[in-house]
Amino acid sequence: CCLSRAEARRDAAKVALINSLFNELPSRRITKEFIMESVQEAVASTSGTLDDADDPSTSIGAYHYMLESNMGKTMLEFQELMTIFQLLHWNGSLKALRETKCSRQEVISYYSQYSLDEKMRSHMALDWIMKERESPGILSQELRMALRELEEARKAGQELRFYKEKKEILSLALTQIYSDADTSSPSDDQLSLTALSGYH
Repeated sequence: CCLSRAEARRDAAKVALINSLFNELPSRRITKEFIMESVQEAVASTSGTLDDADDPSTSIGAYHYMLESNMGKTMLEFQELMTIFQLLHWNGSLKALRETKCSRQEVISYYSQYSLDEKMRSHMALDWIMKERESPGILSQELRMALRELEEARKAGQELRFYKEKKEILSLALTQIYSDADTSSPSDDQLSLTALSGYH
């Protein structure tokens, strides 16, 4: 028990240190120099090449385009956009968008206009409500996994925003399912695949 408390204190201290380092940088703005360094680091950590940076169909190219599209924004703003795309990948929206033949540039440009707010969370929760109707039990399973991942990320000193948002979205979906609220007709101002498909 004492060992567990000691480990918990060390974990908390490590997370606090990492968060303090990050919190010193949120106002740092994305510049051309930063983009060049980031792309080079991305190439070095993958099997890609610098030529991939000019090809938006590659992961490095999409990352480069995303950075270029957010020139002048703060690191905090860019981190939020990255979290949005992590969530879109997680809930299957990016795959669905690829099937509608939307380009990566169109997807990035579209979602760059939005912030991770209650409206977006509600839309993603609606996606999971639909998944639950197709596969009963998947919501509870995903929530258990999300809670486990959140705890593991906390212990590892990783950034927690993505994991917290997953938990929030899944909890919201479960709450809506067990309430008498009508979730079958999303409001007109909710984000939708149909809206993005309008590019074509």
